[in-house]
Amino acid sequence: MLRLTSSLARCRLCFPAISTSLQGSRYGFCDVRFLSTLPRRPVRPLAARRREREDDSSVAKEAQGEDGGEGGPGGNGRLVLKEKSDGQNGRVVPTELHKEATEAYMAYAMSVLLGRALPDVRDGLKPVHRRILYAMHELGLSSRKPFKKCARVVGEVLGKFHPHGDTAVYESLVRMAQDFSMRCPLIRGHGNFGSIDADPPAAMRYTECRLEPLSEAMLLADLELNTVDFSPNFDNSQKEPSVLPARVPTLLLNGSSGIAVGMATNIPPHNLGELVDSLSALIRNPNATLQELLEHMPGPDFPTGGLIMGNSGILEAYRTGRGRVVVRGKTEVEVDAKTKRAAIIIKEVPYQTNKSALVEKIADLVENKTLEGISDIRDESDRSGMRIVIELKRGADPSIILNNLFRLTSLQSSFSCNMVCILDGQPKLMGLKEMLEAFIDFRCSVIERRARHKLSQAQERKHIVEGIVIGLENLDAVIHIIRETSSHSMASAALMNEYGLSEKQAEALLDITLRKLTSLERNKFIEEGQSLTEQINKLNDLLSSKKHMLQVIEQEAVDIKNKFATPRRSLLEDSDGSQLEDIDVIPNEVMLLALSEKGYIKRMKPNNFNLQHRGTIGKSVGKMRLNDSMSDFLVCQAHDHILYFSDRGIVYSARAFRIPECTRSAAGMPLIQLLSLSEGERITSIIPVSEFIEDQYLVMLTVNGYIKKVSLNVFSAIRSTGIIAIQLVPGDELKWVRRCADDDLIAIASQNGMVIVNSCNRLRAIGRTTRGVMSMKLREGDKMASMDIVPAAMRRDLERIRDQHGTQAKDLGPPWLLFVSESGNGKRVPLNSFRMSNFNRRGSKGYKLPTDHSLAAVFVVGFSLSEDDGESAEQVVLVSQSGTINRIKVRDISIQSRFARGVILMRLEHAGKILSASLISATVDDEDDGDDDDVRDATA
Repeated sequence: MLRLTSSLARCRLCFPAISTSLQGSRYGFCDVRFLSTLPRRPVRPLAARRREREDDSSVAKEAQGEDGGEGGPGGNGRLVLKEKSDGQNGRVVPTELHKEATEAYMAYAMSVLLGRALPDVRDGLKPVHRRILYAMHELGLSSRKPFKKCARVVGEVLGKFHPHGDTAVYESLVRMAQDFSMRCPLIRGHGNFGSIDADPPAAMRYTECRLEPLSEAMLLADLELNTVDFSPNFDNSQKEPSVLPARVPTLLLNGSSGIAVGMATNIPPHNLGELVDSLSALIRNPNATLQELLEHMPGPDFPTGGLIMGNSGILEAYRTGRGRVVVRGKTEVEVDAKTKRAAIIIKEVPYQTNKSALVEKIADLVENKTLEGISDIRDESDRSGMRIVIELKRGADPSIILNNLFRLTSLQSSFSCNMVCILDGQPKLMGLKEMLEAFIDFRCSVIERRARHKLSQAQERKHIVEGIVIGLENLDAVIHIIRETSSHSMASAALMNEYGLSEKQAEALLDITLRKLTSLERNKFIEEGQSLTEQINKLNDLLSSKKHMLQVIEQEAVDIKNKFATPRRSLLEDSDGSQLEDIDVIPNEVMLLALSEKGYIKRMKPNNFNLQHRGTIGKSVGKMRLNDSMSDFLVCQAHDHILYFSDRGIVYSARAFRIPECTRSAAGMPLIQLLSLSEGERITSIIPVSEFIEDQYLVMLTVNGYIKKVSLNVFSAIRSTGIIAIQLVPGDELKWVRRCADDDLIAIASQNGMVIVNSCNRLRAIGRTTRGVMSMKLREGDKMASMDIVPAAMRRDLERIRDQHGTQAKDLGPPWLLFVSESGNGKRVPLNSFRMSNFNRRGSKGYKLPTDHSLAAVFVVGFSLSEDDGESAEQVVLVSQSGTINRIKVRDISIQSRFARGVILMRLEHAGKILSASLISATVDDEDDGDDDDVRDATA
């Protein structure tokens, strides 16, 4: 049994925007018929209530069909409705039941999407929040006025704008006033507005509210300047704004959550200062990448603080609109000085976590023996902040208990980002950049409409002022005309005819009081006209240039930031957040890292490779993939931070022990499983860092010869998705990265054998997102081949030798430059053979190479000297394209002049060319698994 449900049909008055989405359907929105089942009432045609008995019988026959079956010839699958036409005569419309239900359901779904559950990307508000703020604005509840009862605001919203329940409106108002629910509350509450323990707020008749200063400056400013469209309310008695003229992306600032029909939204909140910085970066560079935006806004900033574990979920959410962010509570471990017993202190909990429910859950786990080692739990939270004390039993390990708390309770939870919002009247899943671009487009329209409104007002006022000035300049004649006329209309017409004034100018002139006739007031009108002319010119310039509009958008957003920005509350951790990591259980021993061209890396023990002699074939580094070859080979410690620099100028970081230990015959692990590499991105340089020291720097050299120096501290906190290390020009790639100090020397060499030696302090330390300067003037077809660092101790010895013997002295002692060519030849050249040279020069000849060969690597050797003969105790590891490794003593390589061709280091009849080389500054015996005395990496 079916009947027309008129209450659902009236929803078009509440949600007029839905009709645009249903234009393609067979019926417009006003023609959609909503049906419900009523089993107790018989089926009757929908016609006039008063009709004759004969009409009833004819309509019934028509509805049944001539065969007497239900629904006419179509059987049960058809519903017959009688509608009124223009001629007052009814007509029968056959309608399929499933089509009618589909259209009615779609209309209902769209009404929920647009009218209740999803926020608008422009001002970040749902209709209920927008109506509450507008109603408070209309009531005059500014931040400077006294508080008013929330019941007064709720009644205003219900009576004028929001035809729904008072509970829904009050709950929305309460949430906008809770500092633990919104990063920047929009309403200032007075009274009990609930707590983080999920305590309910007091009734609306007890609580009071008013607007926050941020709401007035960010959302309600310029509302009266025709900046947005106004639409009729539900009973067409008043107008309400369809959107508020937001100056900052409120959708990203406070986030949003809601469940609609068929879809939901869950957008995290962010820090105001970081959000404005990211918006400014996109305004200045519309082609900015997501990586560049993350430099300014690295992730969400939840109002309850906590630790955000890992960045992969953030990057995915910002890129696609969906992602998972793992959040932990902030904890500390305190030890009682008397009892020597430890206690875990919880100071912050994850966003949307019920504190009291968390304490109850921990108590239940302890009571059920699921969680052991806890003796007492106390909630000592007060107005000064949160403090949950978990006392541990004597001998209990705090790290293990804390790990169990993260695993078993909501002390670690995940925030699932689903960034769905309304764009152009339709729900859409959007990423970070897309949201910011949509806001900028909206803001441009607001600025344009505001400027046009002000321009219209200024032009109208200027028009009137010009008429007043004309009248004051002819004051006696104007007075005479007025006195000669007998009525107001005749005086106005006379002034218009005499001085060519418009009707508005004549009326304004007649309305002037006697006090305005003084010379001082006349000058004020003249100055006002000049000021209006300047204002009109500025507004015309603004309307004619989008660049000026974008500058205004940025400046207004920066003003909001300078006035209302607060420090970040949620800290970002580079951990993946799965469980606690105890690095102390891993021995900090020496290890070898091998990286292939195709991005496979493995960790091996140093004794996997025996010491060999010069000129031997060498030992294979292990199994290689098809068409793969070795790229990098270095020595480090297990606890070191390994900085991975890619050819695109991005740096990634991971602990060395994260790389699985393999045998020499294993192929290794793909780097893409360890790092968040983009498609086609290659790792070109690896730097082990055990400690980030203030006076240490990283020197970077690109293939095309750009060089720059960056402080090592800048790379102490690298997110898992990487950060920008150097800005590259098209066609260039980052190839070499080395550690240095200000007193060190930098030795660079090109593939043609040209060398420049210069001091590190001649390079100025600059930021990460810069390009650097030219290191060497390269000849056509030449590229950079290698770079190495001369330590300060070696530099002082070199300067002492030069002072004693001069630059032309043939001193063959250390330090030396070790040259390795792609053909497998090499030599040592005394460093004092090269004079100091500035960057961006041709350099000195260091190796005389055949025309078909290039330089593969250059190292500074002589760090470790033998006590017996003063020779080098270092070793060099050569890696061929096929993966063959040869490890030889540096002392076996002869010392020659700059123009010599060198000696054979590795025979390459069947092994291609030398691909990379590494320097080891101490001997590692076959049977020795212990730590080396001194390990230095210098990989080509």
